[in-house]
Amino acid sequence: MQTLRQDAQAIIDKALADALPDSAVRRALEQFQKPEGRLVLIAAGKAAWQMAKAAYDVLGAAITGGAVITKYDHVKGPIGALELFEAGHPVPDENSYRATSRALELVSGLSERDTVLFLLSGGGSALFESPLVPAEEMADVTKQLLACGADIVEMNTLRKRLSAVKGGRFAERCLPAKVFSIVLSDILGDPLDMIASGPAYPDSSTCAQALEVVRKYGLRLSERALELLAQETPKTLTNVETHITGSVRQLCASAEQTARALGYTPVILTASLRCTARDAGSFLASIAQCHQDSKASLAYIAGGETVVHLTGHGLGGRNQEIALSAAQEIAGLRDTAVFSFGSDGTDGPTDAAGGYCDGDTCAALAAQGISIPDVLQDNDAYHALQACGGLILTGSAKEKPQVAQVIAVGPGGVVDGKEVKMTVKVGDKVLTSKYSGTEVKVDGEECTIVRQSDILAVVED
Repeated sequence: MQTLRQDAQAIIDKALADALPDSAVRRALEQFQKPEGRLVLIAAGKAAWQMAKAAYDVLGAAITGGAVITKYDHVKGPIGALELFEAGHPVPDENSYRATSRALELVSGLSERDTVLFLLSGGGSALFESPLVPAEEMADVTKQLLACGADIVEMNTLRKRLSAVKGGRFAERCLPAKVFSIVLSDILGDPLDMIASGPAYPDSSTCAQALEVVRKYGLRLSERALELLAQETPKTLTNVETHITGSVRQLCASAEQTARALGYTPVILTASLRCTARDAGSFLASIAQCHQDSKASLAYIAGGETVVHLTGHGLGGRNQEIALSAAQEIAGLRDTAVFSFGSDGTDGPTDAAGGYCDGDTCAALAAQGISIPDVLQDNDAYHALQACGGLILTGSAKEKPQVAQVIAVGPGGVVDGKEVKMTVKVGDKVLTSKYSGTEVKVDGEECTIVRQSDILAVVED
């Protein structure tokens, strides 16, 4: 029998597969004409390696050089002669600046016969950076913006004016060469000047808007930074051709399609949810509560851009916080789950894509002495979800099924109105997933309590 967790994973896997940059890059390159001169590839963002690999598989030796700048632990191997860099995210670091400096060297001195293939994805604002203020201040400004709950548009409005590559300035540095830009969108409405702060797109934001962000959040900036905020960014660019792909709407549509195939009646609530992660979790939980008496299997889908207010020093991401925030309000509800994941398969500075909770999550955490309100106050959703098997892991981070031996079996009986007959026996070897169950210590040994429905298979000797 398919469990809620398995259904959730099927929806997640299909949505992420549909959002993979490989096919998007290949589709965009169908409209690309190889230049008469040099072809320099510059890729920046959390999906930079995948995008660059896809482009190299298509263009091969036509690419004369380039640089790939991505998040730590996101380089999966060499790509021809391309130079590969890993750097800081969500706060830029010295490796961000060093990698971007190298990218600027590679596009300098190009001619009208040359082309820069620019591949951009989420996270580019931190990973692709050449600050016009001291690096320490740029990092501090980013930390202030993250801590105060500024949304991604407000963050980029400010940061692009403190940068030599954002707000269309990178495309200017490529002149007179052409720039063929492929962009994976990570912002609601797909505003090209805001995705990764628009390195190759004219800037629509104004100096007045940037200064308003400073006033709104009471940010601490130097005199030099305030002077830069008063300088306008490029408003026209004649050397750029841009192709955008990937959006929240596409992800919601994919989730809707998969949910329907699994037998659910899907409802897309919105593709432009804007609120705090905790409010989003509470909102989704309230919908689940409202429809508990429905005879149909329902799947409510929402996409958007949530923010996290930092009140502690724990580990987590916005999607993990959404799930954990919902856990309290769906506690005890049967056949009910709330899960949230990042469109690029990552969530915050963690190896998880997001978080999952169901009606049993709250009790499972309480049994381990974990208080959800305390965890949320410390912004430590990652470790709480890890403790109850609620992390959503993808790709290389996904934990593989493991063989375990059954040491005790419950009596079965009526559970949630259904008769459950126990078919596993003490001594059986079974295949389980780390996603399932609650880890406990019995006489000093690590054990996992799982429901029979979460056992994938019995392994025959």
